[in-house]
Amino acid sequence: MTEPKSVVRASFDRIALVAPDGWNHNEQYHSFLLRHVPETCGAALDIGCGTGAFSRLLAARSERVVALDLSPRMIEIARARSKSYPNIWFQVIDVTEWPFPEEAFDSIVSIATMHHLPMERMLLRMKQALRVGGILAILDLYESSGWQDRLSGIVATPVGLALSLVKTGRLREPRRAREAWAAHGRTDRYPTLAEVREICRRTLPGARVRKHLLWRYSVIWEKAA
Repeated sequence: MTEPKSVVRASFDRIALVAPDGWNHNEQYHSFLLRHVPETCGAALDIGCGTGAFSRLLAARSERVVALDLSPRMIEIARARSKSYPNIWFQVIDVTEWPFPEEAFDSIVSIATMHHLPMERMLLRMKQALRVGGILAILDLYESSGWQDRLSGIVATPVGLALSLVKTGRLREPRRAREAWAAHGRTDRYPTLAEVREICRRTLPGARVRKHLLWRYSVIWEKAA
């Protein structure tokens, strides 16, 4: 994590209060991630669960979902929106200090959180916490590097606006939400795709790293025997 934890926590507490419920760039890829999650899970882990949108999707195919986030406000909203999902256990936790149980989960998912964490160390801990045959699915943002990434960004801008209009009926989020995200973005640091691929090569042999249009990448990895 490049920023102090207190800064990240305060930033997401603010975002939780002003960001509208509903579609965003991360949710555009929820169905993609869900396709890689086992149809039936004994236990699933959602790291950086936010207001619980993907946790609720996991709960529909899991006996138990452990959903962790650093922001108390995010967890408060997640619990309020998930009252009909008794199999989700939401907790305010600094995942860098959480004692990952060994081989405890059939699926581990992290969305737009990894860039706040020491990636290599966290991947090793997630890997250890997966059962054999379990799936690790990550979605996060990357730093553009080279003309291909810049071209993707140029294409992504109108696509993102069009999707926002179709999904939410507006081109942009409300002003207070934009201001909160802009303040948060001033401290964000993202890896390049080359850096992501190198870290995955060292820690998750055989992982599939894929670039997505809306400034995101995914990592899908299955734990072999």
